[in-house]
Amino acid sequence: MSLTRSRRIRNRTRGAAVGAACALLAVVGVTSTSAAPLTPPAGTSTVTVEGVEVHIKGFKFIPADVKVPAGAKVTVINEDSAPHTLTATEAYAFDTGTIEAGASGTFTAPTKPGSYPFFCSVHPEMKGTLVVS
Repeated sequence: MSLTRSRRIRNRTRGAAVGAACALLAVVGVTSTSAAPLTPPAGTSTVTVEGVEVHIKGFKFIPADVKVPAGAKVTVINEDSAPHTLTATEAYAFDTGTIEAGASGTFTAPTKPGSYPFFCSVHPEMKGTLVVS
């Protein structure tokens, strides 16, 4: 057997061994139970506040009853052809200001749990409730 052919065979064997090792590591890595836990350890607290969306369409708030955690960011999307607001009826707890047609506005939910009625100051017949937990 020539030296060149011997090297080619050795390189193929080495390549096959490396490929097999990579495949084995991929399988073991996928099925391994030594990965980091998906939940925080007991005794720690992690709070993630996701945004909430309220749509305005057909001169209605969708949903009209909005449930959010305290301090959540609320985005109001105006899908109507007229301007609207989402305004707390009491204590000035929140107000988006005027949201033009096709635009959006945001506000931060109160930090105190409770029910907060709201309406559109441009169209007062539009009503809903923000429930903060």
